[in-house]
Amino acid sequence: MRRLIFTSILLALIGFVRTGAQPTQTREVWTKDKIPSYVRQLTWFGERADWSHDGRKILFVGRTFGDVYEVDVETGIITPVTHHYYHGGYTRALYLSNGDILLSGPEQFNPAEHFRWRRWRCELWVLDKSLTKPPVKLGTYCFEGPCVSRTRLRIAWTQNYGQEAHPTGRFVIWMADIDYGSGKPLLTNQQMVIDNTHPAIEGAVLECQNFRPPLEDEIIFQSTRGVETFGVHLETGEVTNYSLAPDTHEEPEGIYPDGQYTLVESDREAGTGSWPQNIDFYRLALDGSGEARRLSYFAESGRWRGTNPVVSDDGKFIAFQVSPSGAEAGVGVGIYIYDIEQSEAAMGR
Repeated sequence: MRRLIFTSILLALIGFVRTGAQPTQTREVWTKDKIPSYVRQLTWFGERADWSHDGRKILFVGRTFGDVYEVDVETGIITPVTHHYYHGGYTRALYLSNGDILLSGPEQFNPAEHFRWRRWRCELWVLDKSLTKPPVKLGTYCFEGPCVSRTRLRIAWTQNYGQEAHPTGRFVIWMADIDYGSGKPLLTNQQMVIDNTHPAIEGAVLECQNFRPPLEDEIIFQSTRGVETFGVHLETGEVTNYSLAPDTHEEPEGIYPDGQYTLVESDREAGTGSWPQNIDFYRLALDGSGEARRLSYFAESGRWRGTNPVVSDDGKFIAFQVSPSGAEAGVGVGIYIYDIEQSEAAMGR
């Protein structure tokens, strides 16, 4: 009897080796309401979070083409930021280095053409931190999100062929400083950083995301040739593919303050063609190795996604949003806080 049992086990092991079978793994499954101890829900609505420089508040958009709000991270108290004037709604809100707020949104909004308004009609504005007057228009259109320096009054943004006088199919990343010398914010020193005629990204849709700290001499951006994370050096013009994963969707989001990693929305573990239903956020190394570590597991539920993650300036926390799996990219239904140190301890890292 013992020989029979031993023989059965041996045959099973041989079959395992021959077939290359893998042991069954129990995967985490997160939902909007079922999250690990190192994650907490901060708001029950909202999207597109951005940390204040001191880490005490988070700026966010209530909904796409909605109002902008600020939430106190400790108390959860929410303060309206754009209720004191009429506007066409906003898609982005980011803190400038002086505490003012960079907004992206159209002067007016037609809900029947929401896709056109989001892709081609959003403009950049600066809202004074006093919240006592309407914002000042900077005089330029912006495709999707701009990126903002955390140390100086400098921004970068993308324009596409529906904005300004670019040929069909052209995407351009611009950079400029914001000057208050005239008494109101104005763009100065505007220059083109890169466009999609560059051989490494030829014909791709581009979207800038972050100035890479601490030197801020590189812009991290998305290229849709496989949707990967790239960087362009501002002095040399050198372009680097950091994802090295052409068969995945890997869009850069928040960057770590030491510049060694960026967070990405990715479907690395879900398979080709799974975007946008099955993405979660990962930490991607910016050392050229393409190494990525998964941090969230909402996609395992089949109902939710963990998206638009951003890192606090002290590198200790991530703010992100939860999105329904079938929603348009960027839509969020609440802001969450991810404690990096607690997550490392929980996972034994």
